[in-house]
Formats: sequence, C-alpha cells, structure tokens
Amino acid sequence: MKQPLIVLTGPTAVGKTKASIRLAKEIGGEIISADSMQVYKHMDIGSAKISPEEMEGVPHYLIDVLEPEEEFHVVRFQQMAKEAMKQIYANGHIPILVGGTGFYIQAVLYDIDFTENKGEPEYRKELEEYARAYGPRLLHDRLRTVDAKAADEIHANNVKRVIRALEYHHLTGKCISAHNERERARKSPYEFRYFVLNDSRSRLYERINNRVDQMMEEGLLQEVKALKMRGCTRNMVSMQGLGYKELFAYLEGEITLEMAVYQIKRDTRHFAKRQITWFKREKQVLWIEKNQLNYDEEAIVNAMKAQISFA
Repeated sequence: MKQPLIVLTGPTAVGKTKASIRLAKEIGGEIISADSMQVYKHMDIGSAKISPEEMEGVPHYLIDVLEPEEEFHVVRFQQMAKEAMKQIYANGHIPILVGGTGFYIQAVLYDIDFTENKGEPEYRKELEEYARAYGPRLLHDRLRTVDAKAADEIHANNVKRVIRALEYHHLTGKCISAHNERERARKSPYEFRYFVLNDSRSRLYERINNRVDQMMEEGLLQEVKALKMRGCTRNMVSMQGLGYKELFAYLEGEITLEMAVYQIKRDTRHFAKRQITWFKREKQVLWIEKNQLNYDEEAIVNAMKAQISFA
C-alpha cells in the first residue's frame, strides 16, 4: 500500500492557506509548507506567512526554521519535507503539501533524484559572477544556446535555476530539460491527490494588488530595512523573494518607493501567470475553480474531500 499524500497548490494570493486549514481539520491532516520564503525567520510580511492564530491548532512544518543567511533550495526542501512526512505518518495523519513552488512539489511527489548532478562550485561561481556583471538576460541566452527547451521553461529572472541548468549541461554534456522530462515520467511512490486552487485572472490580479498594498501598510518596508540592518544582502537566496529584492533596490537608491511597489505588483502578477502555466503541464491534477463554486469555502473543501477516497 502506498502512503497517502495531498497536494494543495495554486497561484500566489489565491487563498491556499485558508482552504488548507479547513481541509486539514476535515481529513486529519498536518501541513508541510512548499514555499521558498516562509521557511525563513524574520520574513513574515513579504512571504505572507501564516500566523500561529491562523493555524488553528493544525501542525505546520517548514515554517520559520531557517535564518535569512542560510541557503534554501529544492534538494534541501526535499530532504526536510521527507523528514516531516515521516513524523506526520508516525502521528497517524495525512501530510498536506501546501504552497505555490511547483518544482518543490514535484521533487517530493515524484521523489526526484538530484544525486546525478553533484554540482561544481567553481563553475557555479563563474556563472554567478557573469549574471552579476552582464545581467540575467545574457545568462539566459547562454542557456538557450545549449538547451532551448529549458530556456523556454525557466524564466530569465530565475537565475538560480538557469545556473543549475547550465551547470548540469557543463557536467554531463546533456540537457537538463531531457533529465527533467525523465524525472517527470517517474511514478509517484505515494497515493496522492494533487489539487490546484484557481480563480479568474482578473480577480486573482486584483487580490495580488490589494495584498501588496496591505503588506506595505503592515510594514513590509520596515521588515526589509531590519533585514538590511542585520547584514542581509541582495545576492542572498532569501532576498530574491518578491517584495524583498524590489525594496532593496529602493533602499539602495536605485528606484523610487512608488516604482518599487509598482514592480512588486507587476512581477507578482507575472509570477502567478507562470505558476498557472506550470500547473497546467503537471499530470493527474485536479483543478478547483473558486468562481465555479461561488467562492463558498465549505463547497471548495467538499469538492476536494469528494476526491480523497483514502481519507
């Protein structure tokens, strides 16, 4: 018998947090955050981190566990998520993987093997310096010359993944796109249900804009100032998150505050669009369209419960 696993994902600001708490309470679940920013301490506002009160007693894992100076990547996420799942199964509960980072979800769901690419620090450093000197676009162009499919799949601003793809080609002489395709074809070791919570594009974009305004009102700028005072720099993995990098640019005098807020909204909308594109490519996905369920929270959870026969 395969062990059960629930995935609840969807674009940023769609309302995953609220739905996940209700679902966890209904099916006896515990939640693992599949978010690359909520894992960090001291980064509460910009990551839209769930508060202890909002958890309503449902255990959460991979939230507030790393310092901003620490690196977090898909391999580390996979290891930490597997440890959390062991604990949840030992508790007699069902793990619910919640978040919008599709690659992280895929890594756990299909137990992707990353050992084939051990990495080469010197070459990686060379690529990082190239990106700093010439910008992410030219680095992305380098990827396109060796792996056009990967270049189509990875956004130019996602420097970390562009570097990993170039590094993989450098080490193996093969395309990471082909490697990823093989890994995606793997069968999941879990009995899973993969839900994508979605909304109309116009309503989603409105939620994103309102959320950014709310974050600014709640003190996002002060949060970023405190991180800068702490010694955090723009090239840290933790500071690559939406909201943090734009406000760093403002604090360093590169753009106005108005422009920073505009860029956060614009880039978050673009990010949501890319997330939806990613989920459309995934296999065995069950779409939960909020507008078709009249935004009724109970109906949304019931639609998911109806598909969870192992619960």
